[in-house]
Amino acid sequence: MRAGRGARGLGSDLKRNTLIGVAAVMVLLVVVDVVLVAMALGRTAPEAAGSPRPVPTFGASSDATPTPSATATPTPDASAQGASQGPARRLLSAVDGREAWRASSASCSVAQVVLEHTVDGGTTWTPVALGDDVRALWGMRATTDGLSLLEAVGDGCEATERTSVDDGVTWKAAAAGASGAGITPDGVRLGTTTVANPCPEPLDAFQGTRTAIVVCDGQVEWRTGTAAWVDVPLGGVRGVAVDGNSYTLARVGASACEGVQVETMTAIGVTPATPTTPVGCNPAPTTGPIAIDRAGQSVWMWAGDTVAVSADGGKTW
Repeated sequence: MRAGRGARGLGSDLKRNTLIGVAAVMVLLVVVDVVLVAMALGRTAPEAAGSPRPVPTFGASSDATPTPSATATPTPDASAQGASQGPARRLLSAVDGREAWRASSASCSVAQVVLEHTVDGGTTWTPVALGDDVRALWGMRATTDGLSLLEAVGDGCEATERTSVDDGVTWKAAAAGASGAGITPDGVRLGTTTVANPCPEPLDAFQGTRTAIVVCDGQVEWRTGTAAWVDVPLGGVRGVAVDGNSYTLARVGASACEGVQVETMTAIGVTPATPTTPVGCNPAPTTGPIAIDRAGQSVWMWAGDTVAVSADGGKTW
């Protein structure tokens, strides 16, 4: 009888163990299935939480600090000469050794005018806007009080003088003659009067209180008041400035200067035999238009693509 009870207990134990094993296997299969489903969902469902990933930046790492873009700075040899189909003239007017104005202007029909301003000795030049009605520039004079221009205005290219006292921000009508001498298609403008050209193609002109001078090809023409012009045979002169009672000339072709030679000449009592005195040599290009101006001992010269400044009256550059 004891043996019978023992056989029945073993069978019960085997059944119970078998059921527990089956249940365990089923639980394990359920767990595995849940895990597989979760993994599959993780591959296809969008992220429900977390910060969005940064958008890739091509050519730089995503955590790179952006650098500001470089600001273009006008260069010392930046040319104000616009691309022109007609003959161009250069105008240069200095206030002192640091401040000056320069302009390039073609014929009135071409209507390409560029005006620039510097306050750092020509290291940088700032473009200055003119009115839409300006077709050409014929004269320019800068002082500590402002800048005056002789402009060709409108379709008729009417000679008009304007002055700015705020560096070209605004313009107003100028006093007659404020822009100095000007070379116009109708002749040389001196003050409020336009006179016939003393030579076929004037290169430069200056109007003083009592005298005037016009630079021509092969000579300079001088006069006092409204007297007749005095012809002074000087070849190679391209520009003129004034210093008190003397003129400062920019002259090419001198044997002692491979560039533009600076010379002085008296502005009083000029005759055909009046001599010039060499001062210095600027090793600048000699082809194309040349502009020169003077403010005290500061001599400015625009030749080629460069504006140079001499602090000792043109002796050194």
